[in-house]
Amino acid sequence: MTIVLILGALIVVLLLFAVVAFNRLRTSDIAAQEALGGIDVQLTRRADLIPNLVETVKGYAAHEKGVFEAVTEARAGVQKAAAGDDVPAKAAADAQLQSALVNLNAVAEAYPDLKANQNFQDLQRQLAETEDQVSFARQYYNDAVRSLNTLVATIPWLLFAPMARVRAREFYEAPEGHEEVPKVSF
Repeated sequence: MTIVLILGALIVVLLLFAVVAFNRLRTSDIAAQEALGGIDVQLTRRADLIPNLVETVKGYAAHEKGVFEAVTEARAGVQKAAAGDDVPAKAAADAQLQSALVNLNAVAEAYPDLKANQNFQDLQRQLAETEDQVSFARQYYNDAVRSLNTLVATIPWLLFAPMARVRAREFYEAPEGHEEVPKVSF
């Protein structure tokens, strides 16, 4: 009788631990997914600022058609990448948009009247704030992924990862050569 009670208690403890492990893994996976969504929100916010910035600059530099097309194409790429879960695609689209913004800012530098325009200054300020928020969102995502990946790779959690349908996630890494945030100058 005592052996049956001990085995019963052991089974209950193991089942409770399995439930706790399952919930902890799923919670960490959801946190990483939420953090990835935060990156999407900030990338989309930045992409939404771009048309206003482009229109403001167009008024001063109508002959810079190639720069405007590159910015528009990069913005579309960010919106497409934000719709999916492919982290490297998001990073590549982000880097392409950053590069296009650097070129747009270079055009703006050539027009002193534009740099003094209040709308342009306000858009540049909003863009700089958004860049900070994108950076924070990337770091938040990478922290969530680190926590999840640590769970998935360590005992006893790795034993429950397949049951919870949780796997390690990729870190958000900017493509090589695109580590720097575009310089925004007023």
